[in-house]
Amino acid sequence: MDKSVPDPPITPEAEDLRTESLIKDREAIKRALDYYLAPPSQYTEKNRRPSTMYMIAPNMDTESLLAQACESLASASVMTSDFATNLIGPQRSTAMAIQQIIMLAELAVNRALDNVDPA
Repeated sequence: MDKSVPDPPITPEAEDLRTESLIKDREAIKRALDYYLAPPSQYTEKNRRPSTMYMIAPNMDTESLLAQACESLASASVMTSDFATNLIGPQRSTAMAIQQIIMLAELAVNRALDNVDPA
């Protein structure tokens, strides 16, 4: 469909305003993308303070920490396995895969615990 009125000619002033607007838009887009897609350390590391709501005592020894992690992983493995028994199809496979990942992490923590305190 043809327009009945042609576009007005672009003046140098209008072109300058358009260029400035595009530059500002690009800068805003870059800031937004950097904020949402940049690595978290760029924006949050400066102001990051760890929460003290759930804090592990700083003087805890490595063996105790590994033993607690091992027990937590064992509990998570059992809970995931029990949960998977009530599922069918792909959801069951996903739950069993999660359980296997937890079990592998538990094995790694057990090995680290053995390395810290050999029997």
